[in-house]
Amino acid sequence: MTRSVWLKADDEVGDWEARKRRITAGLEAGVDWVLVDRSDVERVRELGEVDVAAFGGGDVHVMEAEEEGPSPDATVVGKDGEGDGTVDLPSDFSGSADLSALRADGAQGGYVRIFDESYEAFAEAVAEEAEYTLVVGEDWQIIPLENLIARIGEETTLVAGVRTAEEAATAYETLEIGADAVLLDTDDPGEIRRTVEARDAVERETLDLEYAEVTEIEQTGSADRVCIDTANMMDHDEGMLVGSMSRGLFFVHAETAESPYVASRPFRVNAGAVHAYLRVPGGETTYLSEVGSGTEVQIVDTDGNTREAVVGRAKIEKRPMFRVQAETEDGDRIETLLQNAETIKVHTREGRTAVTDLEPGDELLVYYEDTARHFGEAVEESIIEK
Repeated sequence: MTRSVWLKADDEVGDWEARKRRITAGLEAGVDWVLVDRSDVERVRELGEVDVAAFGGGDVHVMEAEEEGPSPDATVVGKDGEGDGTVDLPSDFSGSADLSALRADGAQGGYVRIFDESYEAFAEAVAEEAEYTLVVGEDWQIIPLENLIARIGEETTLVAGVRTAEEAATAYETLEIGADAVLLDTDDPGEIRRTVEARDAVERETLDLEYAEVTEIEQTGSADRVCIDTANMMDHDEGMLVGSMSRGLFFVHAETAESPYVASRPFRVNAGAVHAYLRVPGGETTYLSEVGSGTEVQIVDTDGNTREAVVGRAKIEKRPMFRVQAETEDGDRIETLLQNAETIKVHTREGRTAVTDLEPGDELLVYYEDTARHFGEAVEESIIEK
């Protein structure tokens, strides 16, 4: 499931200048959708690249008449209708103007404010017809959301109304399934940014790292070494996973540490030789030789938490190398080539350690999975790597 953030920016927010400030903050933070009134679609298009949803009336013919100028990516019914309580909710939902608009393909989304159980039931009816179902709780939020997640299934994209990043994180995790998206209603740029971060966090992998015992370390000749400079800063406990064998990847620290000879480069990982595998987002690997400007790579910390980074530059230079071999808890032997230099740090049980200080018996942090790879994808087949 891919999560998303919708930003509410209709006339309830204020005048255009207030709405513009909110939308601009959303664009800068990286929201996926902006929800506005139909009259603001062109203005939003001028501000930046983002998917635009627009409120439309419950009458299909009214919406057709409004479709002059740029069209939204999705039209949403429910505002000034049954969905928000402006029009009384009919006892027989089949006669709802909002549902009629959805059934006639006049709109893709339905907006429902949950005042009580009858509106919760109406949201279920909307979900049967709508590509996007936007639900906003009033006095209570979690229970209706739990009910809707349990009952709706995958026939619609469920968008839960929230006001904070904390509420967004809860919505994404409810019933261990979570809402597909959140509809954020706030003017606070920091809260918008934190909500986008909450979206990103729920999408990320957490890896089970383990320690492998160093069995051999030897100097080799020179090889073509890849140094990855990302467009993102890394923390002291972060790095990347690289290795000569795809099933066993070694944790290599970013160059965040100061030394008497070289300034820190917290955007850099000196990753290894061109043949080595590098773990990237999505559980795949790529060869270090294929990494270049614009490549998305995976940053990992020593607890196995991951995030994404964009490569700004990859430098390939001939350097003297070490061959490091280690044995996993399962008795499998894995290895990699790393540059022979004090600035290249791996992670042992004692903490950050220069590769030049490694000795047999030291235990290195690695990611191990007994799975073969074909073009970077995990496959079930027998492959021998030496």
